[in-house]
Amino acid sequence: MGQLWGEMVPVREDPGVPPVRVLVGPSDRSRSPSQAPRARIARLGVVRVRTIELRILAAVLVGLWLTAFVLILVEYRPGGPVDTLVGIAAAGPILIAVAALVWPPVARSDRAFTVIAWIALGAMLLLIPSLGGLVSQLTGRGPQTLLPSLEAAYPWLLALVATAVFAGLGIARRRLGDTALRRRRLVMGTVLGCGMVLAAGGIFSTMAIVNELALGDRPAITSRFGPTDPDLEPPLCSGVILYGTTAVLDLRMDSSLDGQFTGQVAIRGTRSGTDFAWDGFAATRLTLGQHGMTRIDDRTWELAPGHPWAVAKPGRSLGRDLDRSMLLVALNPANRAVAEDRGISFIEGARARHCRIAADGTMIRDALPEVDMLVGDTDLARWRGDLDYWVFADDQLGQVDGRISGPALDLSDDALVAGIRFRITAVDRGSPITVLPPGS
Repeated sequence: MGQLWGEMVPVREDPGVPPVRVLVGPSDRSRSPSQAPRARIARLGVVRVRTIELRILAAVLVGLWLTAFVLILVEYRPGGPVDTLVGIAAAGPILIAVAALVWPPVARSDRAFTVIAWIALGAMLLLIPSLGGLVSQLTGRGPQTLLPSLEAAYPWLLALVATAVFAGLGIARRRLGDTALRRRRLVMGTVLGCGMVLAAGGIFSTMAIVNELALGDRPAITSRFGPTDPDLEPPLCSGVILYGTTAVLDLRMDSSLDGQFTGQVAIRGTRSGTDFAWDGFAATRLTLGQHGMTRIDDRTWELAPGHPWAVAKPGRSLGRDLDRSMLLVALNPANRAVAEDRGISFIEGARARHCRIAADGTMIRDALPEVDMLVGDTDLARWRGDLDYWVFADDQLGQVDGRISGPALDLSDDALVAGIRFRITAVDRGSPITVLPPGS
């Protein structure tokens, strides 16, 4: 008799023959000894098919990382001392993906195979939109930085982690063999993956940061905020300020009670003349969900939490075109006549004049009705604060920061002071933009 996984398998009928160990999988327990070899052959076929499938996934990852490598190597030319080395450093993820192609992380278990496949698919789902953003960054707005913010970098990091774990599991299987315990292969594969992430990510990040620090004092080639020519002078704070004929808009707001945050709103959209479209998410004490608004000529549509896009009442879109409304209402010439000039600033390489005026709650509500998502119909007449704005060398408004605070009586019984902060940016001004109806 031979034993494997606690099951005795008859081998010979002669009691004088010593026991022989026969490899019998869990699925073979109900089979006779004559059926076991056939089952093992069937399992071998399944493993071969899975190997091919995982190699296909690895090949796609190699292609995606290779695309990123070529884009950076060819298009990333900000004029730094190590531009080429930054591109070469981007080859690290390719080597990791090639390792997964050579040693695919095959698993016999259906559940383990599904998890491993989804790791690779997750990396792909992160890489594809990130590549689109990289193309726009390198070819549209000027290759000034590859690491502009944590929000821009984290999809790349997650994709690198997924690729490295995918490859690490394959390397662990190669080193430990097929018969090693699954937990041991998992631990070793994860450790190897983390090591590859630190190596590839660390080398690339170091090279990119060194190159960008060397470019810190140089003017940008282009900027989504406006002209970068250092010889161009932005207008005075009280001078003529325009809004762009078109713009990509972004609004971020938050509210607080006695310094504790109570809500947040994030909106993004576009504007072309007086037509605009924006949508975003609000999580406040008063509302939770998707909000949006679109205006084209005299037609207006609105999106509210729990409701689809629908035709809005006439006049509903008044004052809701963000940067344009802010300039026409809050930053009109009368209010800017006594604006404080806080000097010249550089925002993403674009030269701008930083100005400040005093603001009150009534002014902010008239210029930015979206604050109702944070405070509802609370009376803001006694609220006071400041409004900072930046006008660029093209004489156009590109960014507005506001903060106001006041009594919290209408918002909470146990709070004294309530506050609102917001930032509006209008970038890529003058670029071709067409506003379309919802669902188009």
